[in-house]
Parts: sequence; C-alpha cells; structure tokens
Amino acid sequence: MNGSFNLLDEPWLPVRLQDGRVCDLGLLEVFERAGEIGALAETAPPGLIAQYRLLLAIVHRALSRAQGRWTDADRARWYRQGLPAGAVRDYLEHWRERFWLFHPEQPFMQVAALAEAEETRDRQKPWSQISLASANGNAPVLFDHSCDLAPRPIAAADALRTLLGFLQFTPGGLVKSLRDADKAGALANTAAVMPLGESLAQSLCLALHPPSRAGHEDLPSWERDPPGLAQLRGEPTLASGPNDRYSRLTSAVLLLPGEQGRVQWIRFAAGIALAEGAQAPDPMASYRAGSHGLVRLSFAEGRAFWRDLPALLPDADGLASQPAAVLGWAANLQFLLGGGEQPVLVAGLASDQAKLLRWRSERLGLPAALLASADCANELRRQLRRAEELFGDVRKLAAGMLAETLPDSAGKDSWVRARSLFDAGPAPALYFATAERALGRLMALLGSGDPDDLDKAEALWQRTLLAAAQAAWQAVRDGLGRSPKALRAEALAWPRFRALLRDLQSADPCPQPSEEVRA
Repeated sequence: MNGSFNLLDEPWLPVRLQDGRVCDLGLLEVFERAGEIGALAETAPPGLIAQYRLLLAIVHRALSRAQGRWTDADRARWYRQGLPAGAVRDYLEHWRERFWLFHPEQPFMQVAALAEAEETRDRQKPWSQISLASANGNAPVLFDHSCDLAPRPIAAADALRTLLGFLQFTPGGLVKSLRDADKAGALANTAAVMPLGESLAQSLCLALHPPSRAGHEDLPSWERDPPGLAQLRGEPTLASGPNDRYSRLTSAVLLLPGEQGRVQWIRFAAGIALAEGAQAPDPMASYRAGSHGLVRLSFAEGRAFWRDLPALLPDADGLASQPAAVLGWAANLQFLLGGGEQPVLVAGLASDQAKLLRWRSERLGLPAALLASADCANELRRQLRRAEELFGDVRKLAAGMLAETLPDSAGKDSWVRARSLFDAGPAPALYFATAERALGRLMALLGSGDPDDLDKAEALWQRTLLAAAQAAWQAVRDGLGRSPKALRAEALAWPRFRALLRDLQSADPCPQPSEEVRA
C-alpha cells in the first residue's frame, strides 16, 4: 500500500499551462513549473478553492521551515522572480511519507483509525458520500443519478480531488458514527475569494498569509499526529491558523482502494470539528451587512454576484462589510508592485443546513485602489446602493401595475401574486444585466484617482440606471398584453414611473408610453 499513490510524484492536480494546454501534475512538478502554469484547471468550484488552499499551506510551511519570517517585500520579490522552488521541494521531500494517499498509518487527509474502530470497521459507504456533486442519502440530485448501492469506481486522483473539496465545503449534518452530528467545513455555504496573478506562482504570492507569530505553530494536518477516536469525538476546537483551516479533517474519511487503485467504497465518520471564532474568520470568507449584523457571503439563487461586490471592499467602520483577509494581503502586495487591476476568483457552494443548493465560480477584475481605499470603496458602494434602491422602486410600481390586471386588484393575495409574477419574469434579470455592462467602466473610473473621473462615473451610472429601468419596464409592459384592463393599468402606472426617473433624465430623452396608452 505504501507505494501505490504519492501526491508528490503521481499526476493528480489539474493545471492550465500558459499556452492553454491542460494537464495533471504531481506536487513536485507543480512547484517546479509554477511560473509556467497559468492557473489550476479544476472544474468543480469547491475542489478548485480547496486545491489552492492546499498549495498555500504547503508554501507557507515550506517558507517557515526555510527562513522563518518574511515581509511583503519578500513576497514582491517572489512575485517578480518566482517562488523559492528549492525550499518547497526540500519541504515536500522532508514530509514525503505523509503524502501517500493509501497508507496504513497516516493516509493523506484521512483517518486510518476508522479501519479498526468498532463503529466503522465493518461499515462501508459509497465514495459518493464525499461527492458534493453526486446524489447520496437524501441530498438533492445536483449533477447525476448515482445509486448508493452500486457506485461506479473512480480513479485515485479523482477521489483525492473530491475529498479535498468535501472537507472544506461539507455542510455537516447527521452521521451517526462517533458523534450524532458532524460540524460543517471551514467554507460551508461560502462564496470563497482567491486573488489571481498571471501565473500560479503569482497567485500564491498574492494570497500567501503572513508568517506565524513567534512561539506559535500553525500546523497542517499532515504535520500532526494521526487523529484518534477521542479526538474525533471531542468538542469543536478553534483553528490554530490558516494552515489548520486549509487542511482540517472536518469529516473522518478513509478511502478503500480496489482493483488498479480505484476507489468505490470508503469509511466515513464525524471528523475533527471546527469551532468558529469572530476574531479569526476564514481568510477567504467575506461578510456583508445583514439584518442582525454581518453575515458570511454566499451565492443566492437568481442573484448576480456583483450585486454583493461591496462585501469584498474595505469599510472604515466595519459595519457595511468585512472583506476576506486574502484581499488585504493582495492589496498590500499590489501597493508595492505599483497597483493595477487585481483579478479575483469567487467560487464555492451554497447550502441550507445539510442540503446542497448550488455552486458557482466567477472571475472579477477589481482596481487595486478599490481594495486599498475605503473612500473609493464607499463611492462604489453608494452607486450600487442606488441601483438596488431604483430596482426596488421599479419592482413596487410594476407589481402595482400587474395587480391592476388581476381580479380583486386591491386584495393582498393579488399583490403577492403580482410580485411573484414580476420576480419570475424577465424584468429583474434584464435590469441587472443592463447595469452590469457598465460596471467595469464604473470601477475603473472610481479607482483611477482622478477627481474629474468621479463626475464621469456619476454620469455613466446615471445613464446606465436609466437604461436598466427602461428595459425592465418595457419587459413588464410587453408581458401585460393589450387588453383594455392592461392598457388602463399601464396608463395609471406611467406617470409614477416617469416621476421615478426624473432625476436620471438630465442627459437622456424622457421615455414615452406605448401608442395605445397615449391614445
């Protein structure tokens, strides 16, 4: 078993090279060629973020072992010249025995004690138990119709990538092995943030967390002693730092190799529960203002992510947002490098308790000034708030117009139905899609540092919101039809809609009602 699959040598990590080719590489080759690699090529958002976190933990521990402490100036040098590959290679070779996927005593990111524990030694579960994209148990079907009783075997590399994503994003829930319930992963129900560079090496420099403070070691799971059953049954514990969070065994898993090293079955139990501390949030999690304080940013159904963009930006008071720490580390490095646009990956999985709802991956380009300046961020926050407020006003007027076409137009049920009709129609998507077209230009103007560009940004966004409101209103009008009742409803709503847009019409002609309404 010892020689069957070592992460240092076996090609398992999907990467996209600078020339566009996609291939799988082992960890040693990944770091040797980090400057040639454009980015990781994992297609599952949970696995993509988990793999970046694994590489960040390795780099952090390798640099800690080689030189102890470092500064942002060191990160800037590595960004320009490349990561110290020798230090990373020496670290990986030093811990080579901890990177065997199938090992009798300490398999990588797994719990060997499950093979002997009374609760798990005679119980096997399908590998889909740890697949966030598979149907298993009573979880909703996301991307397949697999059967718990006859899972198809998968390659060891696929099982490893699946495991990494699961440990970070598992929503927890009932397990009935060692404990009644399992705690959630570090990034459960989170839209995680990862700053990106032109190469993998640059991305790791941008997101690299500071060295651990003197006298405190933040160890990843492979540097710790193998977890025992008492530790799995224990109470949740706070993470010792990012390395611990990036590699915490939030569920106890043991992959069972079958023919040709393929995995069909696993052993599964409650893991080392992670407690959350308000003073040490996850470095890749951002927080936005909620009804009762800050809430962790996730993906909402039917909601474009850019509407929550202010959560990624600094707020001087800390009341409107709390951006992910990795964005601050990237902003510090960008300051030394001379600024520019910072590409950001936002990826993750949304869940409701133990139910998996959706996953998503998006890439944004943020001017460095927006990440570094609370004043610039507040101006963007103000403009996006205008967009939300205008949409709310348009929605209210449109719902009233739709209610006029329904029986008992003044009744509560008619208004509820009218709002549902508006939300299910094309108007909301059309409004925000129209606004999004100008978002990049708006951010560039706000982040330029030129006072004259603030006026240009104001005028640009004013024209954009006017066009978005008109497009949404036209979509609702088209759906009304041309019955006498529909025309009457439009005629009643039109003056209010025109008054709503009065402040946005300084540079654009006033929108006109339909021919039938004018008649």
